[in-house]
Amino acid sequence: MKARARWAETHLHHRFDDPSLLELALTHRSASKLNNERLEFLGDAFLNFTIAKRLYALRPEDAEGDLSRARASLVNQATLADIARAIGVDSELVLGRGELRSGGAQRAAVLADALEALIGAVLLDGGNAPAEKLIDELYAERFRHLPESADLKDPKTRLQEWLQGRGLTLPAYTVDSVRGREHEQVFTVVCEVEQKDARTIGRGRSRRLAEQEAAAAMLAELTRDGE
Repeated sequence: MKARARWAETHLHHRFDDPSLLELALTHRSASKLNNERLEFLGDAFLNFTIAKRLYALRPEDAEGDLSRARASLVNQATLADIARAIGVDSELVLGRGELRSGGAQRAAVLADALEALIGAVLLDGGNAPAEKLIDELYAERFRHLPESADLKDPKTRLQEWLQGRGLTLPAYTVDSVRGREHEQVFTVVCEVEQKDARTIGRGRSRRLAEQEAAAAMLAELTRDGE
């Protein structure tokens, strides 16, 4: 417990009045019925609120859709997992034997949930100010280097806007094949823009991901000459 408390002071910059909250935040459901799921629920809500408030101030010209996309890029599982790894959450997790053997400490979902639970724990232990301070510290670099709003749009949206801006019809997406077992399927999708006589292919673990890849390839094809 003392080692974990020192870790929290170093990486979360918070000294817990109630160390049991820290322990709970780092306990995966595979290890105990008393686990971090409720704290994760709380931390997720507070994180979304805080990030939204920061973006509202940092991006005064952005429309609601732009702000939503920016927030999504900051609170998605991959981003949360990256932050969790950077501060060593993977080394502090309490996991059940099976989860530990299967490499659960490195799974993005486990790390993301734990980080949100830690935010929830700091919120309960210290209140709003320490929890907001923690989020500001964890996201400082990302706040300084926020992508442009247009870059946050997914490829299908960017392709649609590019075509509409030139009075062209929307692309057609067709599933060409689905291969693999039920939980390991790979979708192949064809994207076609008839008026440009253009056809691209995308592959992914879901139809949506395959469509996004095909759209990105189509956009690259259509803008190759700087049009």
